Amino acid sequence: MDSLYFLIPIAVVFVALAIKVFFWAVNNGQYDDLETEGRRILFEDDLQASSTKTEEKE
Repeated sequence: MDSLYFLIPIAVVFVALAIKVFFWAVNNGQYDDLETEGRRILFEDDLQASSTKTEEKE
């Protein structure tokens, strides 16, 4: 029972930190454009391959 006096404040601190980090991420634009980053992962190799081909031609 005594451990609850120690664990409940720690849990409250973790929840407060999680909420603060979430609002920091939202205010800094981390969730503004979710599709571009997803597409960049899929097509990054194509962009690098095409850029190296154009460099070789020059």
